[in-house]
Amino acid sequence: MAHHPEALEQLIEAFRLFPGIGLKTAQRLSFYLLGRPREEVVSIARAMVEAKDRLRFCSNCGCLTEADPCTFCTDPRRDRSLICVVQEARDVFILEQTGQYRGLYHVLHGALSPLDGIGPEELHLEKLVRRVEEGEVKELIMATNPNVEGDATAAYIARLMKPYAVKVTRIAFGLPVGGDLEYTDELTLGRALEGRREL
Repeated sequence: MAHHPEALEQLIEAFRLFPGIGLKTAQRLSFYLLGRPREEVVSIARAMVEAKDRLRFCSNCGCLTEADPCTFCTDPRRDRSLICVVQEARDVFILEQTGQYRGLYHVLHGALSPLDGIGPEELHLEKLVRRVEEGEVKELIMATNPNVEGDATAAYIARLMKPYAVKVTRIAFGLPVGGDLEYTDELTLGRALEGRREL
């Protein structure tokens, strides 16, 4: 059985660190990259390092940004009475693609999952409570993933908000149960936002 050169093995293993990338796909990506011109490979590597160096999380909402606070938090045209609560920063950009939401965001950076050791303390809930306590927020839209963890997180936040004069709604289930926002088309996601319901 032939073995790959060490540098190729390292490249394959590096690709396998990406979510959803198995051995075959990692090999395919590695051979593709090795077949590209050096300047293209350097450009790809530079873009990855630049993104890692320049991007950070907004200290207010938790979204990815180059400037803190982010453009969503500083945009005066956005409806400050609405906060859409999502699990991951990528969900913000997916919701923005619908063109149907003009409020603010709050990124939890995860969902409740006791089996994985993720409790309320691991989520950015204290910032969310602080934002609600400031009094401008009238509605929280729970746009967590439609699975057990996402539902549990939405229900927990709804209970957490009971003492406050804020309406808590959940996006409608035009989304597949067990799915991720990342893989949902804009039309389905837009309809889910329109059909949200109170928890």
